[in-house]
Amino acid sequence: MTAPSQVGYDDVLRVWREADELPQIEHAWLFDHLMPIFGDPDGQTFEGWTLLSALAAQTRRLRLGVLVTSNRFRPPAILAKIATTVDIVSGGRLDFGIGAGSRPGHPMARREYDAHGLPYHDAAHAVASLAEACTVIKRLWTETEPFDFDGTHHRLTQAYGNPKPVQRPHPPIVIGGRASATLRVVAEHADIWNIPGGDLDDVVQRSALLDRYCAEIGRDPAAIVRSIHVPVSYERPAPTRDMIAQALDAGFRHVVLGLPAPFPEGVARWVADELVTPSA
Repeated sequence: MTAPSQVGYDDVLRVWREADELPQIEHAWLFDHLMPIFGDPDGQTFEGWTLLSALAAQTRRLRLGVLVTSNRFRPPAILAKIATTVDIVSGGRLDFGIGAGSRPGHPMARREYDAHGLPYHDAAHAVASLAEACTVIKRLWTETEPFDFDGTHHRLTQAYGNPKPVQRPHPPIVIGGRASATLRVVAEHADIWNIPGGDLDDVVQRSALLDRYCAEIGRDPAAIVRSIHVPVSYERPAPTRDMIAQALDAGFRHVVLGLPAPFPEGVARWVADELVTPSA
């Protein structure tokens, strides 16, 4: 994962092109923030989906996505169209990441809503909106006739998606989050669940809670791939390797390695040699 913040376009492109040549690295990710959430608060940050489309055109093998899209930023029908475009540009390599959006407790993330004229609703509103958005997006990707949707948070009239994504029935849906309410949405809609790291005992407990929610709606918990974000230390790779091993042992087969900026020359090869291969 290369957060597109406090770095230039050429920096991100360099890392992705290098990673695209390394079979040990299976997927690459951006984040979805409109202003920095670390470092210089006035530093540059690129819009994630626009950048993702550019990177999709510059790579050939990597699966790719935004970890994860804030459902608060874009109406779901617009987001479905954007994601379809990226899936087509990439030749069917998109993993569609989405979540409820940043919590107000993170002041650097909170400010981007006011700065861009975006409403910021409470957590209950955000999660309910996310559930409706997932329904709308899947319908736009799969249904062959226009439809109306009359939800609490989203309303569409004669909605229809054309073209459809390359991947059928649709790109894998990655939902990120750890809150109980979000995990209920994961149980219903996700193909992959990502949790943004943290204490491993808590991560395992969250995964067990997701199992329970799946059972309650009659879904096989094994149908949802477990994913975790692991921060990388260039200076101390051993703790990162240990965390990867612990995550794998806990059943998290989809590991996203968060690279801190700036990105050193040859960092993708370093990741493959120092972090991925030793834990294989």
